[in-house]
Amino acid sequence: MAIKYTTPGLDQADAERIIALLQSRLHAANDLHLTLKHVHWNVVGPHFISVHEMIDPQVEEVRGFADDIAERIATLGGSPKGTPGALVQERTWDEYSIGRASTQQHLGALDVVYQGVITSYREAIEEVGKLDPITEDMLIGQTDKLELFHWFIRAHLEDQGGALVTEGASSEVEGAAAGAETE
Repeated sequence: MAIKYTTPGLDQADAERIIALLQSRLHAANDLHLTLKHVHWNVVGPHFISVHEMIDPQVEEVRGFADDIAERIATLGGSPKGTPGALVQERTWDEYSIGRASTQQHLGALDVVYQGVITSYREAIEEVGKLDPITEDMLIGQTDKLELFHWFIRAHLEDQGGALVTEGASSEVEGAAAGAETE
């Protein structure tokens, strides 16, 4: 969809590309905050309370990312799509499939989820960095937080030597299975 205006100093074609990149990040942020809340509700086991309480601040922060991204899209002259139907139709990843499960299973699955989200954020940063330093700065700040949250998750999945039990997992199901092995 062509935009009618954009912010001063940006040409329309660049703004449209940035909006497209941001829309994919909006879907990722909305999906991630819902997935994190799902984990918050469905995690069980001996480390329940620590993981349950660790996840909620991540939910709130990522929900804020979605709002910032949507507002940036609007600032650039676009119309952010935040409906569940648009998310499901346009996402390029599978839905999180782990239900009620142990803390280690969910953390193993979240390790893989965060890897995907962070990788796609870094790819967007690389492209948008050539087009708009303001948007690049916003995405860098969000990636910083995502990487911190990922570290929180991974700290539960590494041994004393720093090896991750989820090494080589390419889906949240594989990550959950690897996490289960540490119980």
